[in-house]
Amino acid sequence: LDTTVAGAGWGAGTWSRGAWGSAASLTAVGDILRIWSHDNFGEDLIINVRDGGIYYWDKSTSSAPFQRAVELSSLAGADATTPTIAKQVMISDRDRHVIVFGCDAQDNIGVQDPLLIRFSDQENPLVWSAEATNTAGDLRIGTGSEIITALETRQQILVFTDKSLHAMQYLGPPFTFGISMISENITIASPLSAIAVDDMVMWMGEQEFYIYSGQVQRLPCSVRAYVFNDFNQDQAEKVTAAVNSSFSEIWWFYPSANSDTIDKYVVYNYQEQVWYYGNMTRTAWIDRGIGQYPVAASTDGYLYYHEFGTDDGSVNPPAAISSYIESSQMSMGAGDNFVFLSKLIPDVTFDGSTSPSPNVDFTLETRRFPGADYNQTTSSNVIRSSTVPVEQFTDQVRLRMRGRSFALKIESDNTGVEWRLGTPRVELRPDGRR
Repeated sequence: LDTTVAGAGWGAGTWSRGAWGSAASLTAVGDILRIWSHDNFGEDLIINVRDGGIYYWDKSTSSAPFQRAVELSSLAGADATTPTIAKQVMISDRDRHVIVFGCDAQDNIGVQDPLLIRFSDQENPLVWSAEATNTAGDLRIGTGSEIITALETRQQILVFTDKSLHAMQYLGPPFTFGISMISENITIASPLSAIAVDDMVMWMGEQEFYIYSGQVQRLPCSVRAYVFNDFNQDQAEKVTAAVNSSFSEIWWFYPSANSDTIDKYVVYNYQEQVWYYGNMTRTAWIDRGIGQYPVAASTDGYLYYHEFGTDDGSVNPPAAISSYIESSQMSMGAGDNFVFLSKLIPDVTFDGSTSPSPNVDFTLETRRFPGADYNQTTSSNVIRSSTVPVEQFTDQVRLRMRGRSFALKIESDNTGVEWRLGTPRVELRPDGRR
């Protein structure tokens, strides 16, 4: 299923899914997205489909043509208490236990407990029965109604329920793992909406963003109203978090209010502590590491390199990527006086551009009242003229503009242009209304 169905009754499913009055008889009542989790057990794979089976893929017995993964419980030597259903699987890096979240209990195989965590014997995915002679066991979370996701950090495993956050840590025998509550006043948008970077974990919740770096805090967001006022809550399970470590960015891809699929993103730059947003369809993301560039998937069935080149390679020939940054309104003092703007000194670099004459447009806009439209707009093209002995471009722009406040916008829609903004300056002085 690629669209969440919230449940039976009025409003379940998409509009006009069935005949009038037929919502209660939907065949996909309460279905969630088909989200997979997997982790490496050596060269093999442990795989799980959320609220479904747990599978094992053995590389040593799978040569081309590759064999399919099989149920973990069907492997030779698997004990009778091997879990058969879960919400997520994970291999603990430090101690090599297979951990399953939201699974069936060893004395009730086949019946899912959405708050139960089980772990296998160390280095052995086939032994799950807790005995004095092994390190297998289980833990049960006491708050919330279900486990949403789990995320491994450098120090611990963070386990999210729909209402709380818990820390799971390796203790060693005889208890193996212990779990403690970190916060019971959090929300989380989806199983894929949390991401770990360095010693921090950030995630999108309901109407909020959060950060955990030893304690849980709400992340101040300057574009919070923009994001959540145009957000399809029925498809919140699709929210996907990603890290672009080259630029210290955390991305959240989400569906807007009028879309059942992901079509927008919001970015938090944790180094600069600033937010920005845009429109883009991406459903999965792998940061650079094994590859030189981040790779992302889209609903069109293609994989895309990010941060590669200067243009949009999804079309042939490549097209320009329209980019811009715009300031909020600026004024002199409390904004009681008019200002006269006479000169703009640009500050920008075109390092990385492939165009022989890269350029951007600087636009100044003024207005007289906070609720009024812009009454004056002046745009000037800033062009690089040389790179020897230093990068040279349009040094100043003469202008004549008046207003109580002004905003500055820099934009480009040309191919082969890569630009970064420095600290542009505007020459201004107090002025009368005429």
